[in-house]
Amino acid sequence: MRSIVQRVSAGKVSIEGEIKAAIGRGLVVLLAVGKEDTAADAKYMAEKIANLRIFPDECGKLNLSVKDIGGEILLVSQFTLYADCRKGRRPCFTDAAEPIMAKNLYEATGANLKALGLKLAKGVFQTDMLVDIKNDGPVTIMLDSKKLF
Repeated sequence: MRSIVQRVSAGKVSIEGEIKAAIGRGLVVLLAVGKEDTAADAKYMAEKIANLRIFPDECGKLNLSVKDIGGEILLVSQFTLYADCRKGRRPCFTDAAEPIMAKNLYEATGANLKALGLKLAKGVFQTDMLVDIKNDGPVTIMLDSKKLF
C-alpha cells in the first residue's frame, strides 16, 4: 500500500462541481492499494498516518501528530501511485490491485483510521474527482507499507 500524505490547512473533493467531502486542518491522504496488499497493510498504513509527527509543537518543531492536534483526514483513492514509468512513456499499472480488492482495503484503511479516533472524510472510490489541497508548509510525505521508501 502506498500513500502521499500532505499536511493541509484545508482539503476537499468535488465531483462535477459538487463538494462530496471536505476537511479543515489535518491531512489529505492519497492512497493506492497494491495487488500484494492485505488487511495488515491497511492497519499499518492507518497507524502510521495517525501517528506521523508532522505538525509543529509550540517551539515550531515537527513533533505532533494529526491525533495530537485534533485534526481531520481526507482519504482519497489514487491507484496511479502504483504507476511504473521505467519503460516507455505510458505508465504501467500492473502492480495496482484490482478494483474490488482495492476498494475493500481502501475502506478498511478508513475504518482503521476511524477506530483510532480520527475524524474522517473520504473521496468517492473509482471516480474522477477534483481534489483541492491547501498544502501547509508544504509538508508532503510518501509512505509504503512494504517499506520500499
